[in-house]
Amino acid sequence: MKNFYSPNFNKKKRLISSIKLAIIHYTGMQSERESVKRLCNPLSKVSAHYLINQNGKIFKLVEERRIAWHAGKSRWKKYNNLNKNSIGIELVNKGHQYGYASFKKKQISTLVKLCKILKKKYKIKTKNFLGHSDVSPLRKIDPGEKFPWEFLSIKKIGIWHDFKSNFLKKYRKLKVSKQEVKKFKKLLIRIGYFFPKGKTKSFARITKAFQRHFRKELINGTLDKECLIIADNLAKKS
Repeated sequence: MKNFYSPNFNKKKRLISSIKLAIIHYTGMQSERESVKRLCNPLSKVSAHYLINQNGKIFKLVEERRIAWHAGKSRWKKYNNLNKNSIGIELVNKGHQYGYASFKKKQISTLVKLCKILKKKYKIKTKNFLGHSDVSPLRKIDPGEKFPWEFLSIKKIGIWHDFKSNFLKKYRKLKVSKQEVKKFKKLLIRIGYFFPKGKTKSFARITKAFQRHFRKELINGTLDKECLIIADNLAKKS
């Protein structure tokens, strides 16, 4: 681990008991160097507690007891504006804008080790390891559909559904009723997603965020039977 200093954090220390979640991001920049510079630049007003490069090296940017500026406007279950309740972890990846690529094995291996340490240290629940797009679905799409959530769930980092892909495929693109749309929305709220009032376009975006995490084979923002089955299963774990 290498220590870098980012000035982008709240000066007042938070209580250890307030740390409830870990939020995973990708940097979405063209290089590791640019990513570090931005996260440490006071003008950018963004940061994270940790950055993991593609070789699995960790850069510690902000002390865990400090509130880093990584989640922005965000919500998950009862938690609002999640900076104060979370640890932010950035993964070096060019992202969708500059040539989104699969995450490296060394990078994910280091991430798993770090998450296990944080999980034990702060008693973070398995279900509270999330992506930026989960907590800010109207603004963000990272860490994206190439992030290996299913693999992490095997390591007890984040939850996953119980179904094989061959079973689920049969239900892909099958239409749902209006009643089932209402049910899906309730299930997503139980999982942790938040639907703002009066924003008609939010349903498709939040559905996309759900698909990006749990049904990455088709990310179209359209609810089908497959998504409904997955959401029903996940809600029982939430």
